Amino acid sequence: MQTEHFSTSNQKQPLVSFIVTSYNLPVDLLRMCLDSILSLSLRAAEREIILIDDGSKQSPLPQLDFYVNDIIYVRQANKGLSEARNTGIRVSSGQYIQFVDGDDMLIRHSYEHCLDIVRYKRPDMMLFDYTSQTETPTVCDDATAVSGTTFMRTQNLRGTAWGYLFRRSVLGELRFTPGIYHEDEEFTPQLLLRCDSVVATTAKAYLYRKRDDSIVNATSIRHRLKRLNDFRSVIERLNKIADTLPTESRLALQRRVHQLAMDYIYNVILLTQSRHYLDRQLKALHTMGLYPLPRRNYTKKYVWFRRLANTEAGLSMLMRAIPLMKKER
Repeated sequence: MQTEHFSTSNQKQPLVSFIVTSYNLPVDLLRMCLDSILSLSLRAAEREIILIDDGSKQSPLPQLDFYVNDIIYVRQANKGLSEARNTGIRVSSGQYIQFVDGDDMLIRHSYEHCLDIVRYKRPDMMLFDYTSQTETPTVCDDATAVSGTTFMRTQNLRGTAWGYLFRRSVLGELRFTPGIYHEDEEFTPQLLLRCDSVVATTAKAYLYRKRDDSIVNATSIRHRLKRLNDFRSVIERLNKIADTLPTESRLALQRRVHQLAMDYIYNVILLTQSRHYLDRQLKALHTMGLYPLPRRNYTKKYVWFRRLANTEAGLSMLMRAIPLMKKER
């Protein structure tokens, strides 16, 4: 059953809808997250905070009395992060959307910088950096606005959906694929291709908390294999989409697909340490035209990894080195 609590105030369209997703989170983390949003310079009429409770065992609302007039609370049956965000999109009315995981926070002084750019330059997307530290630099660099296609052709991309503010109107019918891991990696490049103006800043505006009990850190074989299978499916779908696009957009998305294929090979080795499983996945990538890794000079990392991954000796070296590199970290 879905329950919704709406603020009673009748306001004009907010500047930003903050879509906060939560599932069985400690209430103190949720409070810190909400406080970080409420501390921003946005007036009540300029913000919309939508808290999506994705079927937590107990609703946190009774412990959030202080915030009840500042949030829209939606409780739904547990459907996963994709569906929670999709619900938030459906409920939202702001000019811009910001996704926030309920156990994370916005960093005030850096996020204010992003809001200033949104207010005065009105880009379709505002990309920013993240950190796991509470103390962050106050000085940052901002890039000149470019199209999403140009950005993807020339820059590396972090797929995380909480790493940017974006104009709601560019979404169209684009939504997160339900029930999968790596949903951000599928969503973000498609969203970027829809943007005419993208501004990137080095401002560390998002505080990311890495929790041992988060779904990202699940270590069971079942979870690891599902993550890998979903990752490969995302790559396959993006690869098919790229084939349907005009030349510039196709090349931009192909760059992302090629780098995801590199990341996929790395993760297969890291999570399974099985040469037999790796060989099966390389055959699947080959069927998609993605292995051997395409000869492109995207980054030094890509060039280095491609040279190793495309040879038998190199694969053997990666099988030995990647698990050791992870342990050393």
